[in-house]
Amino acid sequence: MNTLLAEPGTLTTSPIRTQQPTGPRIEVTGRMHDRFDEILTPEALAFLADLHQRFAGRRHDRLADRMRRRFEIGNGRDPKFRDDTASIRSDATWRVAGAGPGLEDRRVEITGPTDRKMTINALNSGAKVWLADQEDATSPTWANVLGGQISLFDAIRRQIDFTSPEGKAYTLTTGDMPTIVMRPRGWHLVEKHLTFIDSSGAAMAASGSLTDFGLYFFHNAQALIDSGRGPYFYLAKLESSEEARLWDDVFSFSEQHAGIAHGTIRATVLIETLPAAFEMEEILYELRDHCAGLNAGRWDYIFSIIKNYRGRGARFVLPDRSDVTMTVPFMRAYTELLVKTCHKRGAHAIGGMSAFIPNRRDPEVTARAIEKVSADKKREAGDGFDGTWVAHPDLIDAARAEFDAILGDRPNQVDRQRDDVEVTAAQLLDVHVGRAVTDAGLRDNVSIGVRYLESWLRGIGAAAIDNLMEDAATAEISRSQIWQWIHQDVRTDDGAPITRDRVERILSDLLSTVERFDGDRFDDAADVFREVALKEEFPTFLTVGAYSRFLVDLA
Repeated sequence: MNTLLAEPGTLTTSPIRTQQPTGPRIEVTGRMHDRFDEILTPEALAFLADLHQRFAGRRHDRLADRMRRRFEIGNGRDPKFRDDTASIRSDATWRVAGAGPGLEDRRVEITGPTDRKMTINALNSGAKVWLADQEDATSPTWANVLGGQISLFDAIRRQIDFTSPEGKAYTLTTGDMPTIVMRPRGWHLVEKHLTFIDSSGAAMAASGSLTDFGLYFFHNAQALIDSGRGPYFYLAKLESSEEARLWDDVFSFSEQHAGIAHGTIRATVLIETLPAAFEMEEILYELRDHCAGLNAGRWDYIFSIIKNYRGRGARFVLPDRSDVTMTVPFMRAYTELLVKTCHKRGAHAIGGMSAFIPNRRDPEVTARAIEKVSADKKREAGDGFDGTWVAHPDLIDAARAEFDAILGDRPNQVDRQRDDVEVTAAQLLDVHVGRAVTDAGLRDNVSIGVRYLESWLRGIGAAAIDNLMEDAATAEISRSQIWQWIHQDVRTDDGAPITRDRVERILSDLLSTVERFDGDRFDDAADVFREVALKEEFPTFLTVGAYSRFLVDLA
């Protein structure tokens, strides 16, 4: 078996284990496909080894902190605004670095995975920014992880094209591409096709975060700067300011390594976990030299509420997912606090993604999607957000119109202070929605969860299901709600209890009626769904076990 090994400045290609270099290094155990060697160069692997040697241990410490915090919340200790960082919040003098070149106007950002077709469509979309997503919208197959890096490498150099199996050609058609903001995987995820061997000889799977960030930065930072933009990132799943500090140190080291000015990197942090909502200012502070803003990651935020309070009793049970809108009390408090916090510190506040998507074959569905998205974006722009996300090019005009109505010719409204907003810890935790769980809501959760997992197992991380754009975050809501409803003895509005047996019957009905096709993964998806929704233990993330079981492709 050939393996690629690297320590700073070295690469050995050899089937002989005794010829491995000593010292910290990265071992490539995934299969090598076309052009992978252009990304996994000796120098890039050496940079990854440096990143892991310096930061892998701190990453594990931060993940241990997450476990401790979840345990405390589960045992009755609610999160609160931290006493030990009160001086940061009370100091009115500090500001974040703010927008880098090409990020001043973010009124509409399109999100999507980094396969070649979606990359070209995003860059041709007319959006101001493209969130190039290696996280929730990407199924982390080895082909997708490295293929996404190749797509980005080519796109930044304007040398990307693609021909579909049906013969349709895709090329760049616009002279002014959106600014690319890449989202690496969260701290909790690993890359099992790369092994980090530390200075003691201990081996561990590489960090997905450091892998995605490191390869993209190493190959593209200077090219992005030369194009008048810069290496920009979305940071997912953060739960504390200490995790933000870790990212800031990664950025500072990387800038020094590349010989570029401190603060060239810009990051936008998704506030998509409950603990992070209580540390927005601290997160901005720790990243202040590299920070452009915060984003309201609504779907993961709902999932985080359910995950942290799943065992805390009936008062923390949410109704059907469709009834947990952005206007319910806890979501309203969270978004208003985010806008106020951002503008207080000179940061962009970026709105989240409405799940409604158009259907070009069904004008009625498209009209409904545009109506829903327009209302969502009108609310965000009116509340003070500086920009927003959409998941489909056909929604850009509707979203832009709502922000144009508020912004006019201004690039943003960061100067709009929300001094009228005062949000308490109790308001952030006010999850009373006042609606019931229905049989239809239960069936929708089973259907969405299984169908999304089936898509994910085939390597498709963003899937249009029932005219909604589903990704890992929305699937997490579906499966975690079912787990919570079972364990909290919830009944649907017709009085019937939600039990494992009832969910199994719904699952069997789904598998017997869903349209099957050659190569589908519905049986595997049902097995994964049972593991994450129906077992006694609650897996922290649905993708972790499924990744190890189904997506690892070793040489």
